[in-house]
Amino acid sequence: MKSRLLRPLTLIGLLACLCAPVFAATTTSSLRKPAHHRFHRLHWTRWNPMFRPSHESLLIQNAEIDRMELPRIQDDDELEALKASGALQPIIPNEALRIAPSLDPSRRYCRPWTRDFVQDIAQAYYHRFNEQIQVNSAVRTVKVQKKLRRHNRNAAPAEGDTASSHLAGLTVDLQRRGMTQEQIHWMEQYLFYMKSLGLVEPEEERRQWCFHIMVSGRYAEWRETQDIVPVEPPQAGAVTAANAAGQ
Repeated sequence: MKSRLLRPLTLIGLLACLCAPVFAATTTSSLRKPAHHRFHRLHWTRWNPMFRPSHESLLIQNAEIDRMELPRIQDDDELEALKASGALQPIIPNEALRIAPSLDPSRRYCRPWTRDFVQDIAQAYYHRFNEQIQVNSAVRTVKVQKKLRRHNRNAAPAEGDTASSHLAGLTVDLQRRGMTQEQIHWMEQYLFYMKSLGLVEPEEERRQWCFHIMVSGRYAEWRETQDIVPVEPPQAGAVTAANAAGQ
């Protein structure tokens, strides 16, 4: 696992401190409101993601697609051509990664750097929690996106400057549902660090309960500069023996 990815992020603690007075004020005022108002207020405060979906985020995702001059995949013919050329790579399940059974096998593909990111975060998550991460969605075509919007009004458009970044194969949805607060916090820390480097643009979707993550093409270059280190430090005796052998 890369050593930089596991650094503690002080912003999380700062956000918790800033939110504490707001929560206290909400609790006090709720005592003077009817029960249904209290429930509504509590329900709202529970959903406080670090990466709330926004119009600005969609613009950032599309700007990266345009920067790399990637096509928005129109239909299955274009999708199959990109697979055949190697421009899209299959997402392979392993001990750290599973794929939702409902995801069409023909769409279990993404850009090579996105695949690398998924493998990296899945391995880090597995080493931390001994559990798999699940991929719920990957590449889509314009035809699929239009169909999705018929029954999900929160889905991004299939066209325009806020179109879904799934259409270019840069993006995956990782399941958030079922994660503990500790696991969600860990994911947010990981993604915050990657976002601060300009390597990902994440959103936490409420209706689908997933982490929607667009991976920048810069991730491939950044990944090559990172030193791979053991997740578990070697025993002291092994270190001494290795040093002696080197001398």
